[in-house]
Amino acid sequence: MRNLVTGAAVCAVIATVAAAEVVAPTEVVFEDGAVATSLTGTAGDIENGATLMNKGAGNCIACHQVSALSNLPFHGEVGPTLDGVADRWSEAELRGIVANAKMMFDGTMMPSFYKTEGFIRLGDAYTGNAHEGEVAPLLTAQEVEDVVAYLMTLKEE
Repeated sequence: MRNLVTGAAVCAVIATVAAAEVVAPTEVVFEDGAVATSLTGTAGDIENGATLMNKGAGNCIACHQVSALSNLPFHGEVGPTLDGVADRWSEAELRGIVANAKMMFDGTMMPSFYKTEGFIRLGDAYTGNAHEGEVAPLLTAQEVEDVVAYLMTLKEE
């Protein structure tokens, strides 16, 4: 009996890992700009999402103000404030906006954080040359989920 229970537990873990397959940037399904399904099948890490708001490829506060992150300097005013964003948009809509805002807002300046093709002229950092080879997304699928998890905490008070 013990082996049967242990075997069932192992199968459950394997099934969970298999179900948590990452959706490739080229396979993301947008419906009116929203992405209903998680890109990883794994819940987002709110703490890492908050870190990505200020650092690395995310750096959302370079363009957006976030009162909850007022301890951090240099909030931008290019994009709308993110205060209360979870009351304005659903989780699926936020996932779509973070993955590729251009699918919801035609002509937006917001970068496509989970896109790897279809660029007009992708540069090679600050060299002045065109990028060569495959393009990696600015954020991984899990980082998109982490940012969305953090954004879902930003409700009106």
